[in-house]
Parts: sequence; structure tokens; C-alpha cells
Amino acid sequence: MDKIAENFKFLRKVKGVSQEIAADDLGIPRSRFASYEEGRAEPPYSMLIKIAGYYHVSIDALLRGDFSKSDPDNLLKIGKNRFLFPIMVDKKGNDYIEVVPLKASAGYLNGYADPEFIENLPTMTLPFNIVGKHRSFPIQGDSMPPANSGDYVVGKYVENLNEIKDGRTYVLLTKDEGIVYKRVYSKVFRNAGHLELHSDNPKYETYQVKPKDILEVWEHVCLLRTKDVKPDDINVDSMIGFLRQMKVEVKK
Repeated sequence: MDKIAENFKFLRKVKGVSQEIAADDLGIPRSRFASYEEGRAEPPYSMLIKIAGYYHVSIDALLRGDFSKSDPDNLLKIGKNRFLFPIMVDKKGNDYIEVVPLKASAGYLNGYADPEFIENLPTMTLPFNIVGKHRSFPIQGDSMPPANSGDYVVGKYVENLNEIKDGRTYVLLTKDEGIVYKRVYSKVFRNAGHLELHSDNPKYETYQVKPKDILEVWEHVCLLRTKDVKPDDINVDSMIGFLRQMKVEVKK
């Protein structure tokens, strides 16, 4: 319970509000809120849900994580909200590239804001210099050729949805689907309040995602192939995806 109480204190300071304001926002007396932060009382499950939503973290991270290990400056900014974004650095302060293994990808939706979950991910480096925070995500399915199941996309962390460039590919963490890798169009978002996610494989339909359902955004940097390319992989679908990408580049 001491860790949870400390998490409450840390998250409130990151949000920049007083106990009185936080208690008022949550609809409870200040004395009760203070008892949670001081570890004198345990909030019921219904209140944990409200507190997790108030601070934009998962309940699992709130209960099991230690946010004191996080850097308050590393927050994902989407609209007016700021999401706690734990990162791992080496002794020299250089960012590691965390790798989300396929087996861990299902739990990433619950653990993305948990410093302990991120700390336990394997890490890697690239043979060239990179600027910004990067993370590697597994590919599942055949919706984005030439990327196939088992490959990994290294993405650069995007702080604001307004930084999304139409027609570029991104890894997104969404509330409903978890990790997805798609070609994103954001002009629609500015006009109608959503983003359009396209697959390069024409057998998959385009769909829309609302900004409030997006938890993380990572811009494609490179693709890591884990399997040898076979002649059968050069098929009509992959060529269509390639030509679509060329069209976007030529138009640009």
C-alpha cells in the first residue's frame, strides 16, 4: 500500500494540482483523498478506476508500478492530456531501444505506462545514430507488406498527433486494438475529429480511430526482417503495397 500511496503523490505532482483540486475533480472530500496519499486508507475498486483515468495510467501500473523511477518530463502529449511515459536509459543517459517481444505484445496495453514493465523489456541498439526516443514492436499479420508476421518495426516516439504526416506509417497503441501498424492520414482528424488508418494490403478495410482512444504513437524508422525472403513473397499484394507507397512519395 505504501507504493500505491507514493504513486498517488507522484502523479498528482506531475499533474500539477493540489490535493483539494484533485479531490474535487474526483468528487470526494479532501480528507478522504489525503488518506489515500498517506496510506491510511485503501480506495475501493470503483475509485481506483476513477483515479487511474484521472492520471491517464492503467490500474495495473497504478497498483504494481513505481512511478518514482519515471522522469516527469517524459510525458506523451495528446490534446490537453499528458500521459506518463516511462523510458529506460543507460548509465551515460543514452536511451535504450526497448524491444516488445511478440509474447509481451498482448500485455503492452496494460503495461505501457508501468516503469517496471518497461524495465523488464529486452533492449537493442542500431548501427547508426538516431535522435529521439525509439522502441521496437512486433508485426502480426499481412496487412502491411512487405512487413510480415515475425518482423519488427522500430518507431520514433511522436509527442503530438499534429506531428503525424499524411501517408506515413506508424505504430499506434489504441485502447481497443492494442498495438497496430498502419498507414495514417491525419487531415481527416483535423476536419472531423478522427484519424484514418489504412492497410497496404487491399483486402483489409480502412477504419477510423478517435484521438481519445490513442495512447501512444511511433513513427516508422526502419523494418527488421527476421525471416529470409522467398520468391513467393514477391506477389501481387506486396507489389500493390509498394506501388501505393511510391505514389505517396511521388505526390509529395
